[in-house]
Amino acid sequence: MGLFDTPKPRTAKQITGQAGEDAALTHLTQHGLRLVQCNFRCKAGEIDLVMQDGATLVFVEVRKRADARHGGAAASVTVAKQRRLIRAAQFYLQRYKMPPACRFDVVAIDGDAMNWLKNAIDA
Repeated sequence: MGLFDTPKPRTAKQITGQAGEDAALTHLTQHGLRLVQCNFRCKAGEIDLVMQDGATLVFVEVRKRADARHGGAAASVTVAKQRRLIRAAQFYLQRYKMPPACRFDVVAIDGDAMNWLKNAIDA
């Protein structure tokens, strides 16, 4: 993008997704987790939030849906999505000589209801 190019407007989906990530971040920090990085992107995929919970590094996938119909937000974390998250986390962990203990959490938001699923993905 050049100096005078106008950025593309954000879609409703992007705005909703960012609002979900912001709400999840607030919730997790209120429960003692510390933010390490937002929106880690690599060739393998993206991790919404990387958090620290004591000595454990937590990779967080945030899913937001208007309501729980069609299985809800948690059900939208498919096996394929889980594989992409695991590959992205492996890529992220390459920066460590001795990788810390890790877990994968999901924050599922259906309407106004938030559900924090700790250790939701088995790697």
